[in-house]
Amino acid sequence: MLISLYSAATGMNAEQSRLDIIANNLSNVNTIGYKTVRAEFQDLLYQSMKEAGSPTAQNSVLPTGLYVGHGTRFSSTNRIFTVGNIEETNHSLDVAIMGDGFFQIQLQDGRIGYTRDGAFKMDATGRIVTSNGLVLVPNIVVPENAMAISISPDGIVSAQLPDDTVENLGNITTVRFINPSGLKSIGSNLFLQSASSGAPIEGIPNQDGFGALQQSSIEKSNVDVVKEMVNMIVAQRSYDINSKTINSADEMLRTVAGLKR
Repeated sequence: MLISLYSAATGMNAEQSRLDIIANNLSNVNTIGYKTVRAEFQDLLYQSMKEAGSPTAQNSVLPTGLYVGHGTRFSSTNRIFTVGNIEETNHSLDVAIMGDGFFQIQLQDGRIGYTRDGAFKMDATGRIVTSNGLVLVPNIVVPENAMAISISPDGIVSAQLPDDTVENLGNITTVRFINPSGLKSIGSNLFLQSASSGAPIEGIPNQDGFGALQQSSIEKSNVDVVKEMVNMIVAQRSYDINSKTINSADEMLRTVAGLKR
């Protein structure tokens, strides 16, 4: 009887964690470059009352065993790196990656962060930076007298000058990982390399499997609102069912405790 109490309690904890993940996905539905997160679970250890294959008579064995589970646990989160919807803007420094790849960002502590958020800005010195002022890598500086900025699908950045000449400012390179789901999320639309993600593989956009760049566009979140709402309803109902299991087990224990000779 106590097993059902603890199993249902683990189910309630698991659904609470799942709801937390769903709430975070929905809260980031308008976050540029956000990738939806999926909660994953594992069943706990089983109590073996009879092993499958145990002899039942001289010439027969059990075809199936007798096992009782002890509930579930929240095992991991998996970030889904499908490409979100591309939205065109009128800002020349907005860049979307049409496929595989991450932009490289210089963090304050010297480390390199990685992002799908291509809503870039320009600081007072002409450097291309993120919304938080972090510098894009490779560092590209736009001249003060630039009339227009052009970013090609393969990452070539050029500026049109007042004398109608075009100056090449540099090349935006992107990186990819063998296991992007293993990247460490640090907030602000940034990821860090981890032991699970593998080392970054740098390449030229629109070549060798790297996604092409699209100027004056941003990649929206890939959160499917309808799917997340359905998942939220399922999590709520699962939580309710587990709570009813606890109530039922409690009633059965009360009946047993009230037995009299």
